[in-house]
Amino acid sequence: MFDFGGKTLLLTGANGGITRAIARLFHVLGANLVLSDLNEAGLKGFGAELDPAGTRVATLKGDATKSADSDAAVKLAQERFGGIDFLVTGAGLYRDQVIATMTDEQWRQTIGANLDGVFYICRAASPALRDGGAVVNIASMAGHRGSHQHAHYAAAKGAVLSFTRSLALELAPRVRVNAVSPGLIDTPMVVPLLKVRGPQLIDQTPLKRLGTPEEVARVIAFLCSDWASFVTGETVHINGGLYIAS
Repeated sequence: MFDFGGKTLLLTGANGGITRAIARLFHVLGANLVLSDLNEAGLKGFGAELDPAGTRVATLKGDATKSADSDAAVKLAQERFGGIDFLVTGAGLYRDQVIATMTDEQWRQTIGANLDGVFYICRAASPALRDGGAVVNIASMAGHRGSHQHAHYAAAKGAVLSFTRSLALELAPRVRVNAVSPGLIDTPMVVPLLKVRGPQLIDQTPLKRLGTPEEVARVIAFLCSDWASFVTGETVHINGGLYIAS
């Protein structure tokens, strides 16, 4: 196991299925946590569950579409823990809508949560990232292959992949930047999709099952660790082989 003692993780969208698993794992590995999410009440309860004393976990309400909220999260990390070692961008929005009937607001809202939010927090955190630090952006398999009824989401995630590579160039050699692209992970977000196409998608997946949030969290921990010290500008697929098989 990796030792993240004395390190600090800033995690956005921290009250989600995958992001809660990330927070739990990094906490077990010894890291301090600064957790941001739009669901303030749920996040506070989760933070208290992880660290009742509040010595290693700080939470705050954060809207990914507002740059001021990103600035506030970075400020909190600096005030509480002196800086940031790991940044994981987990805030996101996944809504069904075909292009023909997609409204301007639906497009803007999805792009705002999934792309603008990544830019805002990465821009704010860059000066506070300590040497040897790591950024991991959570993209999606949809960003590589598109997604029926989710063109806005797929477009945003595809842009996150390009942004990740550009940021890796700009922050090198001081900080590494990578992305992960989860596929079908067992979280509430994929429940509507599974109701419609679940058996078909599982059959198309070589490993014949959904992934777990913990499996995503472990890949992210690796990318943040010294074991990935010569890895930057890359994307790791976490989809049980669905991407290559379909």
